[in-house]
Amino acid sequence: MSYFYLALAIAAEVAGTSLLKATEEFSRLVPTTFLVVFYLISFWLMTLALRDLPLGVVYAVWSGLGIVLVACVGAFVYKEIPDLGSLIGMALIISGVIVMHLFSNSIKH
Repeated sequence: MSYFYLALAIAAEVAGTSLLKATEEFSRLVPTTFLVVFYLISFWLMTLALRDLPLGVVYAVWSGLGIVLVACVGAFVYKEIPDLGSLIGMALIISGVIVMHLFSNSIKH
């Protein structure tokens, strides 16, 4: 169940972060309100994931996958296409998360 909470936390964080541009420096009330709500939901869900998973693992997966997914949203919604260096960096982030899950003794399987 902890991974389910973590997945929802990542989705909420990606939704919130994706709204940053739409807030126009927090000058637009509706997108700013949704951004704050999504972040609050994300942090709450992360606390639920922390019931069974270590803090370092939760934060690494949350931030790492969040980075990659926000870049995907940026590419599709804002037409901000990542260059080769960005793609390599994101591949390394994903590889790091995979290595953590395969080889770390701190993760309960």
